[in-house]
Amino acid sequence: MELDPTETFRQEASELLDSLETVLLDLGQTPQDRDLIDAAFRALHTIKGSGAMFGFDKVAAFTHDFETAFDLIRKGKIDANHDIVTVSLSARDYIRTLIEDPDSTDPIIGEAIVEELQRLIGAGPAAAKNAAPAAETAAEPAPGNPASAGWRIEIAFEPGILRNGTNPLVLLDDLRALGPCTVEADLGAVPVLEELDPETCLITWTVTLESACSQEEIEDVFMFVRDEMKLVIAPLAAGGQSGFGLDMSMPGDAAPATATAPVVEPEAAPAPAARAAAPAPAAPAPEKAELNRRAEDKGTTTVRVQAERLDELMDRVGELVIAQARLSQIAHSGTDLAIKAIAEEIERLASGLRDSTMGVRMVPMGSLFGRFRRLVHDLSRDLGKPVDFVTVGEDTEMDKTMIERLADPLVHLIRNAIDHGIENADDRARTAKSATGRIELAARYVGAQVLVTVQDDGAGLNTARIRAKAEENGLIAPGANLSEHEIHQFLFHPGFSTAKTISALSGRGVGMDVVKRTIEAMRGTIDLTTIPGHGSSVTLRLPLTLAIIDGLLIRVGEGRYIIPLSAVEECIELTAEAEARAKGRSFLNVRGDLVPFLRLRDVFDAEGQPDPHQKVIVTSIGDTRVGLVVDQIIGSHQTVIKSLSKLHSDVTMFSGATILGDGSAALILDVAQLVTLGQSRAENDRTPEAA
Repeated sequence: MELDPTETFRQEASELLDSLETVLLDLGQTPQDRDLIDAAFRALHTIKGSGAMFGFDKVAAFTHDFETAFDLIRKGKIDANHDIVTVSLSARDYIRTLIEDPDSTDPIIGEAIVEELQRLIGAGPAAAKNAAPAAETAAEPAPGNPASAGWRIEIAFEPGILRNGTNPLVLLDDLRALGPCTVEADLGAVPVLEELDPETCLITWTVTLESACSQEEIEDVFMFVRDEMKLVIAPLAAGGQSGFGLDMSMPGDAAPATATAPVVEPEAAPAPAARAAAPAPAAPAPEKAELNRRAEDKGTTTVRVQAERLDELMDRVGELVIAQARLSQIAHSGTDLAIKAIAEEIERLASGLRDSTMGVRMVPMGSLFGRFRRLVHDLSRDLGKPVDFVTVGEDTEMDKTMIERLADPLVHLIRNAIDHGIENADDRARTAKSATGRIELAARYVGAQVLVTVQDDGAGLNTARIRAKAEENGLIAPGANLSEHEIHQFLFHPGFSTAKTISALSGRGVGMDVVKRTIEAMRGTIDLTTIPGHGSSVTLRLPLTLAIIDGLLIRVGEGRYIIPLSAVEECIELTAEAEARAKGRSFLNVRGDLVPFLRLRDVFDAEGQPDPHQKVIVTSIGDTRVGLVVDQIIGSHQTVIKSLSKLHSDVTMFSGATILGDGSAALILDVAQLVTLGQSRAENDRTPEAA
C-alpha cells in the first residue's frame, strides 16, 4: 500500500517537532550554544519548506516568523533567552496542531504567539519580516572585495566508474588533505529508487578549496581516473564558473537539492565567486545539504513500518510458538528420531524468530523520557519551583507496548514529585538546600526486568499526615499498629489525598491509584521509599514484554499453571524433615533464612492427595521471597500470554492464560499477588507467637 505523501510529511514533521522541542529545552539551559541555535533554525527551515511543498501554507506562513527570529539569533543580532524559548515552545505546539488538525486551530492564538515573539525580538510586524533579507544582504561581501585564495573544482565522473572499483569519496578525502574545503553534491540526475542502478555514478560535485596549493597538486589527486571524468579547475579570484555544473532548482525554491559529502568543513564559508554561481538561498546551502545528507543516511538504515504490522507479526509468532510446542510434544511421545530432529530444529528456529521479533518491537526508553522534559519545564514555571530534570539509562530498551502504557503512570509520578515532593524556595532555604530542586528519572535492567525509578530531593513523605488521613477516611482504626511501609501504601488507595487544597494539579485523590492499577496490569510492582527531609523514590519493576515470556510449567493437583521464570529464584524439595522443623507454621529454612511458603493445593482447593515428594519454588518480588509448594515441576515453557476475559477481572491471582502443546489452557500465576498473600499469612503465623 502506497503511503499518502501528506501523511509522510506529517510523520517526518512529527519527528522534527519532537527534535525541536528537545533542542529548545536544551537551549533554555544554555542560551549561547551555537549548535542548538543552528539546530533549531534548521528544523524550522525544513518544516517551513516541506510544509509549503505539500500544501500546508498555514504552517509555512506561521513558521516563517520563527525561522526569521532564529536566523537573527544565529547571526548575533539578538540574543536567545528564556522568554524566546518559552514562546517558541508554544509555537511548536501550535505548528503541531496546524499539521495534525488544522480545522481545530484558532488563528487568534497563532497571531498572539507571533505578536509575543515580535515583542521579544524588538521588531514590529514589518521589521520582523524584512529582518532576514536585510541581514543576508548585510552579510554579503562588497563586490569589490577580492576573494580569498583557493580553487573552485567541478567534478563529474563517467557513470561506470564505480564498476572499476573507484571510490569518489576517497578522492574527495585526498582533496581535503590539501586544505579546508566545502563539498556540494548535485543529485539532480539521480532517478527514483525503483530506477536506480547502484553501480552507476550520477552525482557531480563542486568543491571550494581554500588552499594556496598549485593546480598540478589538484590534478595529481585524479591522475589515475583523469580519462574517466570531467574536471574543471579555476582560481576563486577568477570567479571559477562551471561549464557542466547542473542547477536543478526550480523558481521559488529555497535552495538547490544538494547533499554534503563527509569531507565538509562547516566553518569554511563559501567565497563570493562561488555564491555568484547560483541565486542566494534563504539558508546557507551547506546547512540544507547537511540536512539532506542526514535524511538520506537515515533512509538507507531504517524502514518505517506501521505499528499495527508489528503487532500482527507478534501475534503470528505467538501462534507459531504454540504450534511448535504441540509439534515437540507429539515428536517426544513417539520413537521416530527423524521427527524429533525436525521438531528440535523448528524449536530452535521459532525461538530465534521470537527473539528477533521481540527485538524489533524494543524501543529505547529515551523516546519516552524525552516527553517529560517539557512536562517538567511547564510545571516548574507554573508552580514557581526551579527544577533540574535528569535522566539516566535512556538506552535501556522495552517493548513498545510497555512504553506506551508506562507514559501515564510516569506523568502522575513526576507531577506528584514536583507538586508534593519539591519544596518551595523559602522552605528549601530554611533546610540549607539548593534553590533548584532535582528530579531523576532512571531505567536499568535487573535480570529479566526493567526498573524505572522516579526520585526527588524534596521533603519526603509525611508519615504522620498519611496516617491521620487514613484514620479520618476510616481505612484504619485509630492507634492500629502499622509499619511505615504499610502506612505509605495508603497513598495508592482510590480517592486518597493529603493535599490541603484542590488545585489544577492535585488534591482530588486521583493519580497514585491509577499508577498502581496500570503497573499491576503490566505484571509489575511498585516499591516506595522515603527519607524525611531528603526526598522520595518510587521504583517500578516491570517485565521486558507483555507478549511472550519464558515460564515454568507446574502441576498442582490435576491443574497445570505457569510461573514467570523471571520471578523464580530456585527450586527445592519439601522433605518430611523440613515440614517437621516448621512445626506446623508456613516457614521454610533456606540456608539460614526463614522463607514463608504457600501450599498452592490449599490456595486452589485442589482435589485428591498431594504427591509424596512435593517441590517448593522460591519466588521473589523485590527483596521479598515466598515459596510456592507444588506437586510437580514439569519444565520450562515458552509462554504466549493471552488476556483473561472481563468476566475474570476480579480474579487477582492470575495475570493471564496460555495454550499448551496439547491444546489445553494453563493459567499464568500473578507472583506479586501470591507474595502479598504469603506475607499476610506469615504475619498471622507470627501473631500468636508474639502474643
